Amino acid sequence: MTAAAVHQPDLADPEGFGEIFDAHFGEIHRYVAQRLGPDDAEDVVAETFLTAFRKRGQYDPSRASARTWLYGIATNLVGKHRRSETRALRALDRLPRDRDVQGLAEGVAVRVSAQSLGPSLAGAISRLGKGDRDVLLLVALAGLSHEEIASALGIPYGTVGSRLNRARKKLRKALGGTNPMEGEHG
Repeated sequence: MTAAAVHQPDLADPEGFGEIFDAHFGEIHRYVAQRLGPDDAEDVVAETFLTAFRKRGQYDPSRASARTWLYGIATNLVGKHRRSETRALRALDRLPRDRDVQGLAEGVAVRVSAQSLGPSLAGAISRLGKGDRDVLLLVALAGLSHEEIASALGIPYGTVGSRLNRARKKLRKALGGTNPMEGEHG
């Protein structure tokens, strides 16, 4: 993570851009696949890197690392595919509540993806506003810091914290006071 921030290849150089692609393709793909599913991920990740290549002249390494910049592009493109994500989360919300959700908290702590969520958590996430959901999932799926999220989304640092706090409160309320990030089930 910090290695990418230390060594910053020149994006104007095709070989430098190739280094960025090689270094970050896997994690950007995982993030997008967890948000939209593997079928849509291929297209969105390809579009992410194509957009990055086209806009490489606008990239300012003093503002964000290439990794953070790519997460910002990917998150914006996921927004274009939000209907698919919301449909998947709402479909999971409609699953029977008596399903065995043993290990849900472990799965959430590791990855919050549409395929691995329990019905209640999926429904709660689907009802979050775009900004709150993006911040929550950039923390949960990509492991970005508040500062990186602020840079990726082009929002103030304090807004990241307030959106994350609001999202967590809404999730706890929707789950009957259960914290999905802890091993307790309610």
